[in-house]
Amino acid sequence: MKEELLYPIKFTPILKEKIWGGEKLKQLLNKQSNLSNIGESWEISDVEGDTSIVSNGELKGKTLKTLLKTYQSNLIGEKNYKVFGDKFPLLIKFIDAKQDLSIQLHPNDELAKKRHNSFGKTEMWYVMQADEGSNLIIDFKEKITPEVYLKHLEAKTLPSVLNFENVTSGDTFFIEVGRVHAIGAGVMLAEIQQTSDITYRIYDWNRVDANGNGRELHNDLALDAIGFDMPNNFKIAYNKDKNQSNSMVSCPYFTTNYLELDTVLDKENTYDSFIIYMCVEGDAQIVSENKTVELQAGETVLLPAALKTFKIKAESTKLLEVYI
Repeated sequence: MKEELLYPIKFTPILKEKIWGGEKLKQLLNKQSNLSNIGESWEISDVEGDTSIVSNGELKGKTLKTLLKTYQSNLIGEKNYKVFGDKFPLLIKFIDAKQDLSIQLHPNDELAKKRHNSFGKTEMWYVMQADEGSNLIIDFKEKITPEVYLKHLEAKTLPSVLNFENVTSGDTFFIEVGRVHAIGAGVMLAEIQQTSDITYRIYDWNRVDANGNGRELHNDLALDAIGFDMPNNFKIAYNKDKNQSNSMVSCPYFTTNYLELDTVLDKENTYDSFIIYMCVEGDAQIVSENKTVELQAGETVLLPAALKTFKIKAESTKLLEVYI
């Protein structure tokens, strides 16, 4: 495959049934499936056993892993290829919570490598739609000691010491490793994270399945991974200036910008990185030298690092722009 074949790439969503999932990903984001209770749509994934497959253009049917091995730095950028090799560094999702998710947290890179041979799982959320009165759980109401935490865990009163955030569309949150969190019922959001599927579940609302069994908890593993004294900096304020990139989150693992467009925008990739666009409202066209790609609400496109210039055409569209 030659470099000039590279173009804006779309992938077939990997849909995940969840005990807490609902119908919004089908109804609002047009995800095609006979499954019920779809909780997650993995838009771009290099997680073992869940590798994304190209859905458009000359590369249709090829896996993300194959693209990485073939195109290397032309796909993800020189600096990224030096760090990650043939491993795509981000996992991109849409999530619909019909019921509350379990209360959980993720280990940092050091713990995840030691215990699971995995990356850690720093992530961010952009709320796309939220039913009235819905919320997210992020962190504790106030600073707490491990001893007090364990007492509440044993008494099954953990929610009483957690921080509930009422949310509406556009709200954005940065979830660092170690921070206790959960998506509440009625929230649909976009999630950007390190490539990792390592989650420590610490409380699941005493739910049981049809056989009376609760889901596995990971309280022993979680105890030394929890941040009990983290700063209250998880809610992100950002500008919404039209027709330009507005900074939302910038961390060592990813940068995410907000774009609200009603015109044609000429873009130049100066980042030595791939760029991902998640369409969170409206529709757009991504126009490169080799191909024009349509992007609807709930769709995601990967622009290889080798694509240095392109246009985005839109009339009333909101995009998340992600790169490293």
